[in-house]
Amino acid sequence: MANPLYDRLFGQHAGKDTPFLHLPDGRTITHDAFLRQAARFAHAIHALGLGHGDRLAVQVAKSHHALALYAACVQAGVIFLPLNTAYTPAEISYFLEDSGAGLFVCDGAHVGTLARVAEAAECRLATLNADGSGSFAVAAHDMPEAFDTEPRGEENLAAFLYTSGTTGRSKGAMLTQGNLLSNAEALAGLWRFTADDVLLHALPIFHSHGLFVATNVALLTGGAMILLPKFEVNAVIAALPRATAMMGVPTFYTRLLDDARFTRDLVGHMRLFVSGSAPLLADTHRQFEARTGHRILERYGMTETNMNTSNPYEGERRAGTVGFPLPGVEVKITDPETGAERPRGETGMIEVRGPNVFKGYWNMPEKTREELRENGFFITGDLGLIDGEGYVHIVGRAKDLIISGGYNIYPKEIEMVLDDLPGVLESAVIGVPHPDFGESVVAVLVPEPGAALDGAAIAAAVRERLAGFKQPRRIEIVDALPRNTMGKVQKNALRDRFADAFA
Repeated sequence: MANPLYDRLFGQHAGKDTPFLHLPDGRTITHDAFLRQAARFAHAIHALGLGHGDRLAVQVAKSHHALALYAACVQAGVIFLPLNTAYTPAEISYFLEDSGAGLFVCDGAHVGTLARVAEAAECRLATLNADGSGSFAVAAHDMPEAFDTEPRGEENLAAFLYTSGTTGRSKGAMLTQGNLLSNAEALAGLWRFTADDVLLHALPIFHSHGLFVATNVALLTGGAMILLPKFEVNAVIAALPRATAMMGVPTFYTRLLDDARFTRDLVGHMRLFVSGSAPLLADTHRQFEARTGHRILERYGMTETNMNTSNPYEGERRAGTVGFPLPGVEVKITDPETGAERPRGETGMIEVRGPNVFKGYWNMPEKTREELRENGFFITGDLGLIDGEGYVHIVGRAKDLIISGGYNIYPKEIEMVLDDLPGVLESAVIGVPHPDFGESVVAVLVPEPGAALDGAAIAAAVRERLAGFKQPRRIEIVDALPRNTMGKVQKNALRDRFADAFA
């Protein structure tokens, strides 16, 4: 039995001295060198007690070592669970306990705090630093550079990605080998990637955009990547002359447009710019095309499905739309109440079916049944429409999801923290337009009778409980929250009221 994800992404490059990763220090890692490191890591994973189907959680800085750990998990048949580097120990605790992870690999700088978290979750702990040091690297150092790949099928789980919901409890989306492989194949073909491409990679690798879209597409097609630790304007501008393609979030492109060095001449050789993870403003589309002559290609995806739609590579890339369904993917618009399909041009719930759609939520069968229909359609929670020419438009988010700088932020999780603070009667968290991040977080608080709320003290308390990207950038105090006749908070009224908070 084969291991299709490993075979197609990694195994095909065995023995090849072709460039894979161009590093910031000027070094180049070949495909073969990368796979030899991954094999050592796979041996270390087995030596630390994990077998196929076990979960390995990782919270480390972006590096080629971190990517090798992903490859090792695929080769060893271990389920890979990447975690946002901004997550706090309290958040990490939940993910380790809920997933039942057998091993947690973290940055050595945080081992003092996270050791207690891992111990409480009965999870082994190892460290891996961006420079390649750490206890996990030591365990792998003398291991063989070849590993007998674990047999797996396309239906077997390859990764967990945690995504929050309106209940505030994070859900582990179970992604199979087939989910990841089918999506990489569809995108590589649609976006015309080949072994001649050099992808500028400045995205984080703890969620689907940077890991399962950018990295998997490059691996599948045998191209190279310029691996930057994060998006930094000077580094990106310096790297662009060596790249042919770039994937980013809208923030990347607005920041590049703010720099006079970002010119048509600088990117005249580029083949493709892709944007996703947050809505791209039509004004950004126009400015980018006027400055560079390139039309950004915008697409639509989510944790549970990876990518669903894309504007065309050849053809009109329409601002304000996310294009057409990917090959093999079905998208329909339904009545949110009845599930009945709505005609073109009418707004409703976006539902998706295809080989990209996840297997369900880990240990949440009822939640899986609520969102994943028996006929295979996934209820995305996003509201949209399909116009007369087949372009998909996202017109709203039914669950009040906030997307800031490419990160998904779920208001309920923040509201639970705020409501627990002394003096807070209730809260409502909303996303409002932000010129750099697309959206940013505003917390609207109602004080308890007689209480005087201190915004600075509230912000300090929230910092102890939530990752930085979830923390409110504005705190507003009001006498009461607006409600409809059924008592439901009218967040649309709050969004209108504070729409100019970051103007």
